[in-house]
Amino acid sequence: MNRFSIAMLRLAVIAAFLGGLFGQIVVAPNVVSEGVYSAFYGDYNELRPYVIAYTTVAILGIACVQVGLFALWRLLAMISSGAIFSLKAFRWLDAIIGASLGATVLAFGMALHLTFDVVPFSRENTMEALSMLGGSVVGVGVGLAFALLMTIMRGLLRKATDLETEMAEVV
Repeated sequence: MNRFSIAMLRLAVIAAFLGGLFGQIVVAPNVVSEGVYSAFYGDYNELRPYVIAYTTVAILGIACVQVGLFALWRLLAMISSGAIFSLKAFRWLDAIIGASLGATVLAFGMALHLTFDVVPFSRENTMEALSMLGGSVVGVGVGLAFALLMTIMRGLLRKATDLETEMAEVV
């Protein structure tokens, strides 16, 4: 990878990480306050007991993304130094896979809770509950697809590392 691509990726990682910090420090806690709660949720009084729990899950979900971003930063550093074909790179790929699975589980658990406990199926809100369930299924699909993609990339890195080790032995 050339220096420009790595620099642009690092800028994107910094921007995403700082955006996540803003979400954790400013946005998520302010949802708990009455004024922001009313603006976001309107008359959904059934959500009132869960605001702190949902805020905590949102902060933890953002933390999972930040763990993945930090691991990506470390991988970019390994690429810059030419050490990407080492066993240390697998630790960072495993961190990305774990963080994506953690965020997926948090989001899916919250969506299931919303769908089946907070907004249960009834004649008045069947479409609302079905749309939340559909959205959660799509979200889980995206999260699992990303984790599987990283698992495939891990396998490719394993093969490339093995080939590099073989080539070093030959030379």
